[in-house]
Amino acid sequence: MFAFLCLVWGSTWIAMKSGTAIVPPGLFAGLRWTLAGAIMLGALRVRGPLRLPWRMWKRILIVAVLLITVNQLLMMYSLRLVGSGLGAVVNCALSPLSFLVFGVAMGQDKITRRILAAMALGVAGILVLFGPAALAGRLDGAALTGTIGIVLGTLVYSLGSVLARPAMANISPLLLAGLINAIGGVMLLVGALVFEPGAWAATDLRWGATAWISFAFLLGPAALVASTVFFFLVRDWGPTKAGSYAFISPIIAVLLGVWISGETLHPVDAVGMAMMLGGAAVALRRGT
Repeated sequence: MFAFLCLVWGSTWIAMKSGTAIVPPGLFAGLRWTLAGAIMLGALRVRGPLRLPWRMWKRILIVAVLLITVNQLLMMYSLRLVGSGLGAVVNCALSPLSFLVFGVAMGQDKITRRILAAMALGVAGILVLFGPAALAGRLDGAALTGTIGIVLGTLVYSLGSVLARPAMANISPLLLAGLINAIGGVMLLVGALVFEPGAWAATDLRWGATAWISFAFLLGPAALVASTVFFFLVRDWGPTKAGSYAFISPIIAVLLGVWISGETLHPVDAVGMAMMLGGAAVALRRGT
């Protein structure tokens, strides 16, 4: 499950970039998550009644807004202001650290020498792999704004993931994923239709083959399957260990760039990827 998560979420950058270049990002993401949630809840309903304690609704609403609505808006629009390299550095380096901080603060994780070593090794590898190219340009006002947005989006996603874990003591990860996707997606979709330029025009769905192929990948493997897998991992492993996917997914993205786009892989890139894999390996080990 962890390997599948890393592979799929390491591949989504191609689909995201292709789709949002054609379709307004809010509409694109809102429709994707709304459909994913509706499909999941529909499949679960066929199997039997959907029972959810009333006391869980407040937490689920908060998690849905954080994980889907707010995170997607921050990340998508921030990536219009910064280069993808700098975005990768900020997001991938901050994700495991923020999972750890929020997990420890809420009593779901504890700081150990192994975890600290994994964080240090993984973050160093990310900086070696992406840092020089990402930081080569100067940070102007727009890029600085975009960077801050990515930081906030990463923190929001990590907080939402940690808040979701207690809910899985009462409901299944499948039901939780369906509810969060549907609620967060509907909020994002409605917001896009009301406020996003070009959203209404794009509802004619004449997007072209490239956008629809991207949408299908993001809806199926990335939303329906990978998001559910992530909730299972958070439930069973805790947020810090599950969040170590951020050390592996960028490697998938780089290798896909080499394979599909003919990008060059330098020796120093291989060193950075080896360090990131080492960080993930240490995080996934048992013991202290």
